[in-house]
Amino acid sequence: MHYIEKYKKIVISFKIIMPFMKEYDFDLFTIGAGSGGVRAARMSASFGARVAIAENRELGGTCVNVGCVPKKLFVYASHFSEDFRDAEGFGWNVDSASFNWHTLLENKNREIKRLNDIYARLLDDAGVMLINGRATIVDPHTVAVGDKTYSCERILVATGGWPSFPDIPGKQHAISSNEAFHLETLPERIVIVGGGYIAVEFAGIFNGLGVATTLLYRGPLFLRGFDDEIRTFLAEEIRKKGIELLFNTNIEHIEKSDKSIVAHFTSGEQRDTDLIMYATGRKPKTADIGLEKVAVELNGTGAICVNEDYQSSVPSIYAIGDVTDRVNLTPVAITEGIALAKTLYANQPTSVDYADIPTCVFSQPNIGTVGLTEQQARDQYDEIDIYKSSFTPMKHSLTDSKEKTFMKIIVHKKTDRVIGVHMIGPDAGEIIQGIAIALKAGASKADFDATIGIHPTAAEEFVTMREPV
Repeated sequence: MHYIEKYKKIVISFKIIMPFMKEYDFDLFTIGAGSGGVRAARMSASFGARVAIAENRELGGTCVNVGCVPKKLFVYASHFSEDFRDAEGFGWNVDSASFNWHTLLENKNREIKRLNDIYARLLDDAGVMLINGRATIVDPHTVAVGDKTYSCERILVATGGWPSFPDIPGKQHAISSNEAFHLETLPERIVIVGGGYIAVEFAGIFNGLGVATTLLYRGPLFLRGFDDEIRTFLAEEIRKKGIELLFNTNIEHIEKSDKSIVAHFTSGEQRDTDLIMYATGRKPKTADIGLEKVAVELNGTGAICVNEDYQSSVPSIYAIGDVTDRVNLTPVAITEGIALAKTLYANQPTSVDYADIPTCVFSQPNIGTVGLTEQQARDQYDEIDIYKSSFTPMKHSLTDSKEKTFMKIIVHKKTDRVIGVHMIGPDAGEIIQGIAIALKAGASKADFDATIGIHPTAAEEFVTMREPV
């Protein structure tokens, strides 16, 4: 009887206190339904949090709609022209092959729509409320979408990035990679401006689809931040395929005539073309979403500054993915979303290890890389060993292709630990993914040497390089 009376008093006390306690509509409100935002929302909901997510465009963000997925599909499409030529060396006659741009677009759009629907279903199955519309932050615990407001204990900003253009006269006559996925017609000539992943990949795409392609970059060599030998080797391979590379070149202004678009270079030269595409970087999408109202700290690029727990300068507001402008890769955003959800709602404080993140450039041929570049290794260690190999892939032993494959291993001499692996060649990304596991596990060069290769493959070269150069 004593315990029953005590319980009644607790219940009465709780009812008295309740009116003064703040009750939120949601525990977490996520702004942006890209890869990172969706994963964070789903995981948080699976741990019992009440979660909403708002998106004013298609689900899946950049990666699904105008990034990784459609780009890789376009890379596949563009490489068939080379495959058809190579097939002749193996006895195949494919003279009648032709390409239809609209068929590619229609099939690509169908696949993207399928993925959009999957994202919607995943959110629904996880119990996440999807709100269609543009969300803005009203205060540290309130988000508005249209004429409705929602209270929330925490806000997660996962709005990603957006293509940026230099402010030059005539920029309205150029497109970004976003529009390249929806062109009504394929141009006969294109000038691509930029030196990063997107520029290099689209140069290969358009060239493979039969477009006369020029890639120009303001610096001396593209893909800044990659290993210098990789950058140089890829430039040679790209030129072999007929792509014109113009380094130390930039556009001063653009004009449009009745028949063409004219790019006026800073050197005084000019180039007539049918299309100019800028791939000169992406900026975090932080403008006009209410961050200034609550004084969230941004850095010089407009990215949200966060601590190791993805918390901004406003304690209730978090950010992950490209909007933080740190490591702008889809798998990184997803991993950050998982870490955030575990930390906040599963009582499992989790951090992301940003060392040895593998990446791939879907250039033609591909780049795959993990770990330190040679320059980075020399800056960090007194002595390193370098192992290199360049060869003609077996496939091309029966073709007229001049394409070469290049591989490089960087080893810390004192510990024998492998600290960097780089490759240019077919399926480089597929190969480097496995190598990345070895690096993450702390593999030594002796471990590589003790591994028996799979013959005949290009990948076996990584375990047969014995002498440093």
